[in-house]
Amino acid sequence: MKVVTADQPGRRSSRRYALLLAARDSEYVLKAYGGYFNVFVSAFGCGTGDGNEEEAWDMFRAVDGELPAEEDLDRYDGFVISGSPYDAYADELWILRLCLLVQDLVAARKRVLGICFGHQVICRALGGRVGKARVGGWDIGIREVTMAATLPPCRFLHALQDLPTYAKITECHQDEVWEAPVGAEVLAWSDKTGVEMFCVGDNVLGIQGHPEYTADILLSLVDRLSSAHSITVSFAEGVKRQLEATGPDREFWLKLCKSFLKTEELA
Repeated sequence: MKVVTADQPGRRSSRRYALLLAARDSEYVLKAYGGYFNVFVSAFGCGTGDGNEEEAWDMFRAVDGELPAEEDLDRYDGFVISGSPYDAYADELWILRLCLLVQDLVAARKRVLGICFGHQVICRALGGRVGKARVGGWDIGIREVTMAATLPPCRFLHALQDLPTYAKITECHQDEVWEAPVGAEVLAWSDKTGVEMFCVGDNVLGIQGHPEYTADILLSLVDRLSSAHSITVSFAEGVKRQLEATGPDREFWLKLCKSFLKTEELA
């Protein structure tokens, strides 16, 4: 069942994307942004800007069992799987159904971008290994990741021209990819997480961090985790001090995600 559509009246939509939302909207995100759908469309939306043509976005609440119908998959140029408080390696029905959908999308050569939980669930669906972080538990805040010195010949990477050697990204996770799927290329790692980003050709991209997060969204989440005693007060305060001192290379990460979603493959 299609839940939400973001489209521009009177404009022609040449591209259509689906957000598969694996989390429920927080009270803060609803109040500040109208929901995570708006956060993702604002971050990853990439209309042509010529005034006549725009892209359209639909949202499916995967966490509540809502997924696009098989007969509708060809309508979409790309799919984005969001983060989630759930474990990508769990066997809840909606997670298993999402894994099957990922397999279908990859077989159909659709673009699939996974963020945090989405990154992990793609890995699981394609035969990789996912579990609790092996080093240090929670990773929350700004993390510098190292880009691979040799990158695969993917058009979405080539379109970016020069990639940085290091890039900072917002993180909020306690699970991670242990082993990337067979055929995947690890594009980035950090001193905390061995697979911060991976791709499978031009059609699959997984990112452990949150390119879409703004500082206020992360701060709200930190307060919620602290109030729920999921993290200690001292840990939360440390994250807040870090955010006062530094921030992510958000522009780079958004450019990367947009390049992945819209760069055409060679025939």
